[in-house]
Amino acid sequence: MSDDSETADSDEVEIDGTRGFSTNFENADLGDEESNQGLFDDLLSGEPIFENKEVLRPSYTPHELPHRSDQINKMATILVAALRGETPSNILIYGKTGTGKTASAKFVSKELESTSQKYSVPCDVEYINCEVTDTQYRVLAQLANKFIEKNENRIDEQLATLESLLDALDEYDATVDARTPHGANADDRSNDQTASDPFEVALEDATESETNVSSGDEIESESGGSPPEAEGYSGSSESKTPAPSTESDPTSADGTGNSAAADSTALPPDHPLESTPFESREGVEARIEELEADRESFEEVPMTGWPTDRVYSVFFDAVDYDERVVVIMLDEIDKLVEKSGDDTLYNLSRMNSELENSRVSIIGISNDLKFTDFLDPRVKSSLGEEEIVFPPYDANQLRDILEHRSNVAFKDGALSEDVIPLCAAFAAQEHGDARRALDLLRTAGELAERSQAETIVEEHVRQAQDKIELDRVVEVVRTLPTQSKLVLFAIILLEKNGVHSINTGEVFNIYKRLCEEIDADVLTQRRVTDLISELDMLGIVNAVVVSKGRYGRTKEISLSVPLEETEAVLLSDSRLSDIDDVQPFIQARFEN
Repeated sequence: MSDDSETADSDEVEIDGTRGFSTNFENADLGDEESNQGLFDDLLSGEPIFENKEVLRPSYTPHELPHRSDQINKMATILVAALRGETPSNILIYGKTGTGKTASAKFVSKELESTSQKYSVPCDVEYINCEVTDTQYRVLAQLANKFIEKNENRIDEQLATLESLLDALDEYDATVDARTPHGANADDRSNDQTASDPFEVALEDATESETNVSSGDEIESESGGSPPEAEGYSGSSESKTPAPSTESDPTSADGTGNSAAADSTALPPDHPLESTPFESREGVEARIEELEADRESFEEVPMTGWPTDRVYSVFFDAVDYDERVVVIMLDEIDKLVEKSGDDTLYNLSRMNSELENSRVSIIGISNDLKFTDFLDPRVKSSLGEEEIVFPPYDANQLRDILEHRSNVAFKDGALSEDVIPLCAAFAAQEHGDARRALDLLRTAGELAERSQAETIVEEHVRQAQDKIELDRVVEVVRTLPTQSKLVLFAIILLEKNGVHSINTGEVFNIYKRLCEEIDADVLTQRRVTDLISELDMLGIVNAVVVSKGRYGRTKEISLSVPLEETEAVLLSDSRLSDIDDVQPFIQARFEN
């Protein structure tokens, strides 16, 4: 880009391979002051606290994982078989949320791929989040399309190499023609060539009955081999007489194959094909046609509409196109089994018995230690070959993790001394969740930056704790089924009207009226009791069973989350927002 374009206002520029627009605040024309209220000016004027905020996000894979070396080394000892061209054992990784399972698995996978490139061993790792891709069709379709894309990229690379080889052949032939006088015979050409020319040696060793090579003719050996990156394929050969063996070359002055045995040395040392399996231009062109035909045969799998067996067939062919070891990482694998059964795992774990070129290994990651109890015994035996358990972090380990990340995430002096210990202590109470600790630290930094504070202090961490807890409640309530939302709404309405120690019967009465308001099916009181227990398990309500003496036992229910914020989330549901002024019938019920 020219200097003029760099200084122009709002010029389009390219940054890290993406196109954007330059920002030149000094020369910015604010125009009419009434149209520009300076909404962002004050925010931009403050000094940023973060150096690299992405380091604190769960999606970031660090270069070093403290306190997980044992688990990482165990994974590496299992997966090293892939670098030897063997099939690694399948791995199941267990542990609570935020114990480093996914980060460690991704770290080992990156190391595996980089090491395979270093030693030129074909190895591919594919990651699937089964919480999002939660059906057999989606998993197979996503994997098939990824491997189709990989195959297309490799074919494009091979085609580019072969095209450049043809260009080199054109250049070489032009150079040879320029060196050879027009009309000269073989004897004249021999004077211009060095005594070590293999073609000259082949001519001298030929029998006297051979006819002399006509003027200007060139001798080429034609075996039509394949390039190193595409072994197993052969190009066309136009030699009239085949070679007596794979180690001999059929090239001779008359094409009879009687010359001395020769391999790649049958070509001059400076010949473009000398260090390749190809011995003629025709072999290169045949290989190009074959690769182009393969590329055109690939068909991308749509996200819906195909029979599952067809999707599996396309995935199978795409994986088996090249020789390689494939590692498929299935995160939240229990979600896949819960949603669509164990058919996917059965198909993937049994692929190796049918594959010819590739080998497949599976890494399953789960928060549920017991999810294998529901698997078919055949799937369980083939899938759970190796198991690795990730224990929760303690407060000291969480402190090490936060200090390691904060050195990269924040500018110098941005953290007070008590921030990291407090974040670690809060997260240690949440079953040693490193993800929670990182979220706390990042949110505290964002709150400090919004208040234009120069340093993150303990108060910011406590505010972040309240904000994250509220965000968690909002997300849980937002994703509740409609019937659970109605039960929760009934509890909220009772509390708003001053009812304390709410019992199940009171909730059920209000719940029925709400169902009538939105024309929803009314569940039985027993089922409503079960829904209350589920809300209790999620921490949204607190339900305690108390004895009423001869009147039996009942549940006393109270709300465990902020009332107004929770009610706002419920009313954001389109069905519940249709409820018109529920206050009157609530009051009527209490007066009765």
